[in-house]
Amino acid sequence: MAAEPLLEQLIEALRCLPGVGPKSAQRMALHLLERDREGGRQLSATLASAMERIGRCRQCRNLTEQELCRICANSQRDASLLCVVESPSDVLAIEQATGYQGRYFVLMGRLSPLDGVGPAELGLDDLARRMEQDPPSEIIIATNPTVEGEATAYYLQRMALKQGINVSRIAHGVPLGGELEYTDQSTIAHAFASRLAVKL
Repeated sequence: MAAEPLLEQLIEALRCLPGVGPKSAQRMALHLLERDREGGRQLSATLASAMERIGRCRQCRNLTEQELCRICANSQRDASLLCVVESPSDVLAIEQATGYQGRYFVLMGRLSPLDGVGPAELGLDDLARRMEQDPPSEIIIATNPTVEGEATAYYLQRMALKQGINVSRIAHGVPLGGELEYTDQSTIAHAFASRLAVKL
């Protein structure tokens, strides 16, 4: 027997979330309808509000409800350090895992010509203006170690060096607690190429 039309719409709507297939969406929909209608109402109201009110920071392009995000509006942050990341989730990861106190620029993606993502789609014109008008002393490139991430990092390096700005790249390699035996070859090769001198 087919599901009710509105139930089918709810299941299909939930499938827009990453990693949610038909079965997971069905399970979520049925859970909300059978066991947590109040949670469903709250989810609906919060989702509608977030879609309406959350936009991009005019300075770093991170997600925010204000014109400037909390990081850009914080005068205690070090404006001489600018970390360039691919997505808002990268900002959250760095903020939660490190003591980094600089500023950010969020690309909202990475260069991928085959997918139609070029410098304009990543806001690199905005970044170039920022480098000219208020140049940081160092740009930290924190793109992911994928083919597209590496191409984006190379493009960013060239942009920064043209402006005479120091550039660094976050380290990539064997994860803490990892074992070489189970680490893929490209990760080991990258770790060897990026090795650091030991200082006593």
